[in-house]
Amino acid sequence: MKASDLFVKALENEGVEYIFGIPGEENLDVLESLRNSSIKLILTRHEQGAGFMAATYGRLTGKVGVCMATLGPGATNLVTPAAYANLGGMPMMMITGQKPIKTSKQGRFQIIDIVQMMQPLTKYSKQVVDGTNISSMVRESFKIAKEERPGAVHIELPEDIAAEDVEMNLFDVVHNKYPVARTCVIEDALDMIHKAKSPLLLVGAGANRTRIGNSLKDLVSCSGIPFFMTQMGKGVLDESHPNCLGTAALSSNDYLHCSIDRSDLIINVGHDVIEKPPFFMEKGGKKVIHVNFSSSEVDDTYFPQLDVVGDIACNIKALHEGLKKQKHWEFDYFLRVKEETKKHLTKYFDDDRFPLLPQRVVKKVRDALGKEDIVTLDNGVYKIWFSRNYECYAPNTMLLDNALATMGAGLPSAMMAKMLYPDKKVISVCGDGGFMMNSQELETAVRLKLDLVVIILNDSAYGMIKWKQAGMGFENFGLDYNNPDFVMYAQSYGAKGYRPSSCEDFSKTLDKVLHEKGVHLIDLAVDYSLNHKILNELLKEKECLI
Repeated sequence: MKASDLFVKALENEGVEYIFGIPGEENLDVLESLRNSSIKLILTRHEQGAGFMAATYGRLTGKVGVCMATLGPGATNLVTPAAYANLGGMPMMMITGQKPIKTSKQGRFQIIDIVQMMQPLTKYSKQVVDGTNISSMVRESFKIAKEERPGAVHIELPEDIAAEDVEMNLFDVVHNKYPVARTCVIEDALDMIHKAKSPLLLVGAGANRTRIGNSLKDLVSCSGIPFFMTQMGKGVLDESHPNCLGTAALSSNDYLHCSIDRSDLIINVGHDVIEKPPFFMEKGGKKVIHVNFSSSEVDDTYFPQLDVVGDIACNIKALHEGLKKQKHWEFDYFLRVKEETKKHLTKYFDDDRFPLLPQRVVKKVRDALGKEDIVTLDNGVYKIWFSRNYECYAPNTMLLDNALATMGAGLPSAMMAKMLYPDKKVISVCGDGGFMMNSQELETAVRLKLDLVVIILNDSAYGMIKWKQAGMGFENFGLDYNNPDFVMYAQSYGAKGYRPSSCEDFSKTLDKVLHEKGVHLIDLAVDYSLNHKILNELLKEKECLI
């Protein structure tokens, strides 16, 4: 068979459902092979959109999401999604084309070394130089992409190799099984926990995998140990649980950090310093148990005294089975801080001023969605408000990026979530800056007939950087811009656009569009005027409970 046919067969063998991308002439053999394949091609309007959708597929399913681009500029447009997937622990494969490598009549037109470019951004990046190696390369790359920690892989398929005649050969798909920690390590961890006065459980992004949530729930139920989350660990445990203290949405100084500072032991499950950490070790005097698929990497902000390495679910189960409640454990302070924190976080939940405060937006979105519905965030200052104030009750019901923290991923990730879970309501919350970076994917969403709601928090500025600018004592400068008419913009793609003029109008509009078919965009004016006062000044002045 033709090598491109074998490539597609190898992808089918791995269970690939979709390929997202923009093919170029160097991909035409693969495109023809896909024409008669079970794999669905999802044409996007930018390679970034394709990459973000593929990465989100990997994040939500645990399987490898696949995207495709041509050589040169098509491939370079996948750089940001490659970093997004690799830092975020999302299994993804990128397929790029290339000019013929055996003979060339076009000099170096559009040719750059994509394989070398991708190597620092991926776990695996290789060019196919012989069609007979396609099956083994696909199997190897999928295996590497899914291995903990998951991430991005890249295969470059030149057009002359894609057209070669090859023999059919496929490899069996073998799933990884991870070892568990030795008994003596579990015993050391249990000894540290039993001796601690006020242990806390921290849940990070690495715990957001299948099975792990149930093991953690059992551990919390049997021990009564309070827990908190990083931004990407939200939803692993139900945040309505009485032992939930909240989310470490800021690196330090938030109300939650009063509890973190008082704890003498952090049981850190599934977190690493790629996700911007709560700085709980910088003051010293605190012990940390690192529970993850791989050992900890020593950093100025993170240097655990014990690593419990291996399958997280199995190791948590082993801890649960050996854990006994201790009479000397003290959790009352944590629960008092929780109540104090709640007062601050909910202060503006019922404030109906317009433009809306971000806290009010969070409350409105939370009230509008069910426990299993999904909200995706782009990157901006509102991400902090959602992380602090939006309660998640199930895994992967809030999708955000706190690793690369890139703008432009919010809309494509929402589109992928809706494709995978058509019965769930999905809202994409974007800043006006981040939305415009991949706004063209509205056409893709309309073409795919997705039922999707996009809320643009419009302040006509790069709000996150303005907040940081104010926090550093600088004058407001260089961060304001003009926007298109987002209502007309949405309509030009075949979506429906709305511009609420009051808090009540927003509530009615949101309720309406969540129960209608099609793509709906809400251009919502937001008031960030309190960001500096609340997140910079008041938090620095806070005094922890005695």
